[in-house]
Amino acid sequence: MDIHEHQAKDILASFGVPVPKGGVAFTPEQAGFRAREIGGGTCVVKAQIYSGGRGEAGGVKVCKNETEAREFAARLLGTSLVTKQTDASGKRIDRIWVEEASDIDRELYLGFVLDRKTERIMIVASGHGGMEIEDLAEEDPDSLIRMVIDPAVGLAEYQARELAFKLGLHGPQIREMVTVLKACYRAYRDLDAMMVEINPLVVCKDGAMVALDAKMSFDTNALFRRPHVASLRDPGQEDPRESYAQDHGLAYVGLDGDIGCIINGAGLAMATMDMIQLAGGEPANFLDIGGGASPERVCQAFRTVLSDAKVSVILVNIFAGINRCDWIANGVIQAYRDVGIDLPVVVRLSGTNVEAGRKIIQQSGLPIISADTLAEAAEAAVNARPTSIAAE
Repeated sequence: MDIHEHQAKDILASFGVPVPKGGVAFTPEQAGFRAREIGGGTCVVKAQIYSGGRGEAGGVKVCKNETEAREFAARLLGTSLVTKQTDASGKRIDRIWVEEASDIDRELYLGFVLDRKTERIMIVASGHGGMEIEDLAEEDPDSLIRMVIDPAVGLAEYQARELAFKLGLHGPQIREMVTVLKACYRAYRDLDAMMVEINPLVVCKDGAMVALDAKMSFDTNALFRRPHVASLRDPGQEDPRESYAQDHGLAYVGLDGDIGCIINGAGLAMATMDMIQLAGGEPANFLDIGGGASPERVCQAFRTVLSDAKVSVILVNIFAGINRCDWIANGVIQAYRDVGIDLPVVVRLSGTNVEAGRKIIQQSGLPIISADTLAEAAEAAVNARPTSIAAE
């Protein structure tokens, strides 16, 4: 789960990371008030969306006074901002952040991520802040400093100082960097975060260190024990299909194809998407209904898939272990009745109660295409697409 910049700054500030003074605004009038609150002089107005690259896309501006802040906010609010990290429709701006301007001397990059190879939290840092980490890795890979944290010990003081030295910091700045590093590590560890990123972390001309921008994302599976973090979710920034699926306990990721997928098990879902592409099609989504799926859960899966207007055919691929093929078959039949399906549906069942499931499908009298193997199911789904789509 992602959160907004201003929310990430609030969290990091509570752990001891220095951040600029500022406030969130939902209207142009509030933006002017926020600018006046922080002194009424030069301030920075930032669009709050779940995306990087806002500055290049015109979503960030240095304003000379509260009037400029109010006018810029009026131009932003209610519009969609398209960045290099969004799709062509962009993301809607419903809130902005107004903060005091900083007198910047140096910009640094600092990130905490999970390194799956070492199964440890890894710090990634660079003396070139303000760039996306992907650009840094491509354009100047030697500038990246990586440091792995032992979970049994945590971030040691000597590690933090060593990183500060490598970044070329000196004097009081080393102490400030140690404070920032340890605060970010505690926030990552204590809140079940998946990423903490400060970009840029700036050194001001007076020597002070400030987190000028911040991102945090969290482990969705751990939100049940972090209700205060879960409350920060902004569904308006999420793919509506994924929001609907999450609200109904389904694992769903929207893709760009037209073949909707309803599958149990992440591995089988990945294999199914590969087979669809091998057969010449494109999957519209990743959807794992999980084990023990009831007919009602299958109906919700159909509703989720059908919420994507691009879907032209639906492929149901179930290998039942904990699950049961007859449950899935009953769910497909119920979905036809309750959801009103008018698209081709391909069903491949295997595993527990497979014969009972196939019998239910056969006796339903519905135009469901049955397949015995995954390859057959993928080919049938590709062939069932409308001629206009298949010809593209």
